[in-house]
Amino acid sequence: MGRDTIADIITSIRNADMDRKVTVRIASTNITENIVKILLREGFIENVRKHQESNKYFLVLTLRHRRNRKGTYRTILNLKRISRPGLRIYSNYQRIPRILGGMGIVILSTSRGIMTDREARLERIGGEILWVLPGMKEQKWIHEGLITESLPNGMFRVRLDNENMILGYVSGKIRRSFIRILPGDRVKIEVSRYDSTKGRIIYRIQKQGFE
Repeated sequence: MGRDTIADIITSIRNADMDRKVTVRIASTNITENIVKILLREGFIENVRKHQESNKYFLVLTLRHRRNRKGTYRTILNLKRISRPGLRIYSNYQRIPRILGGMGIVILSTSRGIMTDREARLERIGGEILWVLPGMKEQKWIHEGLITESLPNGMFRVRLDNENMILGYVSGKIRRSFIRILPGDRVKIEVSRYDSTKGRIIYRIQKQGFE
């Protein structure tokens, strides 16, 4: 299995930022260079320089830190990965999410290269949603639905009240409470705004008349 370059970038930058390091070094590839150009242009990093070591090239990023009015440290690079190797998330230009009312950034991989959500809308082109920044608590929708079928690996088929069919998996809280989910049960299911085909079952609704 090949390396997940995007995940490596996010992990390196996030860890360095949380540890309050001034700089972080990442491998230099076409993908990383394009992403770093966006981070620099949008003001999420202070500076970048290319460094060669043993015939390998690296990008050395100077991170930008903030302090609030009380003088305590606050990270600004709260990166969140969206599309993953096992679950690719795509969007056309009309449905690209707006983060923080347009103040945040969505980075996409398109047929014309890696670009921000604003650039993609101007170009009227969609693509794969790589990550969003600065991170905020991901907005999710809570639906009610009916378990129609039990599937392997702890998955269920759920018919929502709006008649949409999605896949559901049981939350850790339900598993720890030893609550059994069976076909015919009504449940509450949490669905991400980025993938409406599956969700996390967070609550089994008590049947009426049950004592």
